[in-house]
Amino acid sequence: MPKNPNVHKVLVIGSGPIVIGQAAEFDYAGTQACRSLKEEGMEVILVNSNPATIMTDGDIADKVYIEPLTVPVLQQIIEKEKPDSLLPNMGGQAGLNLGMELAESGFLESHGVQLLGTTAETIRNAEGRQEFKDLMERIGEPCAPSLLVENVEDGVEFAKKIGYPVVLRPAYTLGGSGGGIAHNQTEIEEILENGLRLSRVGQVLVERCIAGWKEIEYEVMRDSAGNCITVCNMENIDPVGVHTGDSIVVAPSQTLSDKEYQMLRTSALNIINELKITGGCNVQFALHPTSFEYCVIEVNPRVSRSSALASKATGYPIAKVAAKIALGYTLDEIKNAITGKTYASFEPTLDYCVVKIPRLPFDKFITAKRTLTTQMKATGEVMSICNSFEGGLMKALRSLEQHVDCLRSYDFSDLTLEELYERMAIVDDQRIFVIAEALRKGGDYDRIHEITMIDHWFIDKIAILTEMEHRLETEELTVDLLREAKRIEFPDNVIARLSGKKEEEIKKLRYDNGIVAAYKMVDTCAAEFAAETPYYYSVFGCENEALGGNDRKKVLVLGSGPIRIGQGVEFDYCSVHATWAFSKAGYETIIINNNPETVSTDFDIADKLYFEPLTPEDVESIVNIEKPDGAVVQFGGQTAIKLTQSLMEMGVPILGTQAEDVDAAEDRELFDKILEETQIPRAAGGTVYTAEEAKAVANRLGYPVLVRPSYVLGGQGMQIAISDQEIEEFMAIINRIAQDHPILVDKYLQGKEIEVDAVCDGTDILIPGIMEHIERTGVHSGDSISVYPAPTIGKLVKDKIAEYTRRLAKALHVKGLINIQFIAIGEDVYVIEVNPRSSRTVPYISKVTGIPIVDLAAEVILGKTIRELGFKPGLQPEADYYAIKMPVFSFEKIRGAEISLGPEMKSTGECLGVAPTFHEALYKAFLGAGVNLPKYKQMIITVKDADKGEAIGIARRFEKLGYTIYATRSTAAALNEAGVKARKVNKIHQESPTVMDLILGHKIDLVIDTPTQGRDKSRDGFMIRRTAIETGVNCITSLDTATALVTSLENAGNQNEMSLIDIATIAQKGNLK
Repeated sequence: MPKNPNVHKVLVIGSGPIVIGQAAEFDYAGTQACRSLKEEGMEVILVNSNPATIMTDGDIADKVYIEPLTVPVLQQIIEKEKPDSLLPNMGGQAGLNLGMELAESGFLESHGVQLLGTTAETIRNAEGRQEFKDLMERIGEPCAPSLLVENVEDGVEFAKKIGYPVVLRPAYTLGGSGGGIAHNQTEIEEILENGLRLSRVGQVLVERCIAGWKEIEYEVMRDSAGNCITVCNMENIDPVGVHTGDSIVVAPSQTLSDKEYQMLRTSALNIINELKITGGCNVQFALHPTSFEYCVIEVNPRVSRSSALASKATGYPIAKVAAKIALGYTLDEIKNAITGKTYASFEPTLDYCVVKIPRLPFDKFITAKRTLTTQMKATGEVMSICNSFEGGLMKALRSLEQHVDCLRSYDFSDLTLEELYERMAIVDDQRIFVIAEALRKGGDYDRIHEITMIDHWFIDKIAILTEMEHRLETEELTVDLLREAKRIEFPDNVIARLSGKKEEEIKKLRYDNGIVAAYKMVDTCAAEFAAETPYYYSVFGCENEALGGNDRKKVLVLGSGPIRIGQGVEFDYCSVHATWAFSKAGYETIIINNNPETVSTDFDIADKLYFEPLTPEDVESIVNIEKPDGAVVQFGGQTAIKLTQSLMEMGVPILGTQAEDVDAAEDRELFDKILEETQIPRAAGGTVYTAEEAKAVANRLGYPVLVRPSYVLGGQGMQIAISDQEIEEFMAIINRIAQDHPILVDKYLQGKEIEVDAVCDGTDILIPGIMEHIERTGVHSGDSISVYPAPTIGKLVKDKIAEYTRRLAKALHVKGLINIQFIAIGEDVYVIEVNPRSSRTVPYISKVTGIPIVDLAAEVILGKTIRELGFKPGLQPEADYYAIKMPVFSFEKIRGAEISLGPEMKSTGECLGVAPTFHEALYKAFLGAGVNLPKYKQMIITVKDADKGEAIGIARRFEKLGYTIYATRSTAAALNEAGVKARKVNKIHQESPTVMDLILGHKIDLVIDTPTQGRDKSRDGFMIRRTAIETGVNCITSLDTATALVTSLENAGNQNEMSLIDIATIAQKGNLK
């Protein structure tokens, strides 16, 4: 059936800010879908509140609205744009829920808008827990016994009937939010209370726990004519009980017999037909390890995290095909974009093995619980491709960038075998290393399988890796042994460490004997047809399929690896834009990256894509074959910057800012020299290596001081110390990982923090705009609310900032991008830090000013000047509207994490509010971040003594808005004395009613709690903040944020009609005038 003639103008809903459980895979899918729709001549209107992603770029859709994702906003956009269709299944759970609400309220029908892709009835049948169960029973597909409850009592009753443990799954949530496994009555009560609150419809499914069964997923496609295919099936190494986003996943499945594989495939196709799904769909099964019993866990009638993985693993562009199906095409009418010959109805076949490992944020949250359950905790993931599972696992481990390069990276050697068996029963991110140690000590496969329920096959593969470690340690390193070690992807540095040789020796032995990486192609069809847009993976001991040859100049773009807190999707945005700009300039582009969720690893972004770890050895193997004319490192965050030195040693020229200038910005003494020459003031400080030196510097400067390691991104390890004891504590934490670089101790200045991104061509600079942070210095720039244009600084300060930026960029010989953070105290401006690379604010400032600075930087790197590109150097004129970037956190997902803001970054994503006035922009930004107040008009204030004065003013404004204020003893006394009515409430360990009772009563809108310094988990403040977050109460830990929120609430009354601003028009004009 050809294209639907009634579709001309499509509204696509994006997935909003990046949070744990809903990350960049939806941006990747949405971007691909928008490009696919535009190919078919549709007019595409996009709504998404996330400014960091390439999806909200002017190039991707015809009209781009970076607005809060709420029903009223969508209704207003539909009234303004009058689309004829709505595509909800590219925006993850957020998009699906919004599409459902618009359809159910009858709004779509009354405005003549049709849902494309999946119908509302299908979504209801798949997402509504009860409807889904009934449907499964009707077609004879087994499900675990379960009951849908709407209150705690029913849940407890049912659990008694089917027996513990039970799994709890809230309806219509994402990433397992609010769910969990309960082993007894107290646990079920606690999880149910939380889950019922988080579910959009107040329902939680209580079901028999099948933990320990194999978890298998099928990614399937179906069109409106009923043609179905399976794109890929995947197997989780961890059995049911760990969220699939936190599991190590293998594709295709490795341990299923043919009968099991066919049985589940038939079932998946049966289900997708019965649900009448059109487009992509993901079916999750639990399979009994020995009998042929299985049950259906859930079906996602949308593009999901697994579909991003399946797309990258097979080369089958699921989102692109799903968008075409939504327009009415059938699978046998859509060409496969990779081969260009076969059609989308052709099932992909894999002649390799893909391994995905999650990137968990425990290095950021030291206090958090490391255990993994049905609630997802990973912020990102890495994927590797190899011709064996062992090789894939080794490659994926070193791609994580978490100081792991083999199965010995976490040391459990001091535990006895019995202790290892006990430790293995704990399901956490280190379990695979524990299993490896148990195998070294002669552990029994059956016993390990009984404890972990991990299949014998995987245990045996881990044993193969531990045996190779042992051989490298005890045998002579012969050429054959080396060849075998490389076949299962042991990196040179690990071989050197185990065999007691130097890394150079290993490399020489390899090259002398021709043991080098060869590259194989991913072509969706096991090489049956030639591929047009190849991507490659490395193996040892095969023939090479990647040919270096043609005469165009080549540029190597280094990607940013897995998404983590501090290095997110913004850097992928920069990599993709740079790649496009180089292509336009006639270069052949090559990307190296290992993140399956992002746009940079899509098959048609660069001329060649290498899906490889970003380590010096892996990059060198590619350089040897491709021999690029230059490499770009300034767009891939810290991951790429770290490879600069290695690339220069390989003889690859670094394009743009030179390595020694990057060092000068990071190296304290060199940088101080530059500041003296350019006469720019900065905070006093010193560089140290030991705690003793640190205390000496701190006492010389006077507390408080800022302690941080050099060469990090996202303020990792940064702390504000107020005493000698705290310095000792922080230094101990920083030095747990060996430091090659010194640690910086600075006097902590408090003022307005101001940030600038600029492009420099060697002589002139171009500053698109100045951003000012609402939170004063001391809160990491990625976690503060940022306002463009800077509202409270005068012309004098702005001119100073522009001049200082020019001087610094010139002194550091910057060619390309530079990011500088300043502090303004009165009329004085100090510099905090300079990064001669792209930063996380680049996408946001590009979009709101309409100046594409990444593209300009790429042109400048290739030798153009700012004037030649048609811009007047210096600070550009300000826009006549405000844009406010609001950080978004995922604290409720990570139990036990400290949520108070400080100099170390903790947010996972961001959203944007754009409006003609500051107040409306602020209101939209809060709304986009999910802060929708007032509800009950009750709040709790508890602040440290230093903040009492300021808190009185804030409390007075909340009181005017009709809020009832509760406060702990000393805060209440201060407020009442100042004439603000506050009700005193007891601290946690005093008698009821305490602060905790109030929060757990679910009638509180907001907690303002400014923490005292120090990191004590047993303190009241920590408990109050955690409880607030875990019960869904907004918790603010900085008074500046509180002031912003109350300002926004005071002005919320007059926001009936929001002004809508289309970002794509800004991009076309360069300004809004």
